[in-house]
Amino acid sequence: VPSAGWILQTTRAWAVWFPALAAALGLLVATTAWRDDHRGSHVYALSLPIERWRFALLRFAAGAVLLAAPLLALWVGSLIAVAATPILPGLQAYPNALALRFGLAAFVAYGIFFAVSSGTSRTAAYALGAVAAVIVIDVLVRATGAELSIGREVMALLTRAPGPLAVFTGRWMLIDV
Repeated sequence: VPSAGWILQTTRAWAVWFPALAAALGLLVATTAWRDDHRGSHVYALSLPIERWRFALLRFAAGAVLLAAPLLALWVGSLIAVAATPILPGLQAYPNALALRFGLAAFVAYGIFFAVSSGTSRTAAYALGAVAAVIVIDVLVRATGAELSIGREVMALLTRAPGPLAVFTGRWMLIDV
């Protein structure tokens, strides 16, 4: 029978991968959703007898539905892991909360990457340029000897509650106290 410390240490070691996997899943589904349109210069999408906003909404919904399979797999895997692991007194299992949080994080990443992928290469370049500008400004400000880090402040605003990326931070534990 494993000890409570071993269980917590093992779940903590795996927990760091959940936000990264959720972001990667969102990125993969979002970029795949627009890949064929980018290859064909959006000719097919523009030739359809449907408004562009409706086409984008249907494509977004289709990608969101594709997220369901890996989310369901994570939830079922979490339930199996909890059933296979003896939960010692003082520990609690959170398979539903972990699956829900993973799903929310994957959907947030999907939404962000879908928005960037739906545009042209120029749009993606503007988004990357904005990130690069924040980094350059941060380096220049710090070169003056100031203690202010604009990049750190921007990341704090995005990742602290109620920021849009707050779901990626915090504890991602399947079994915890």
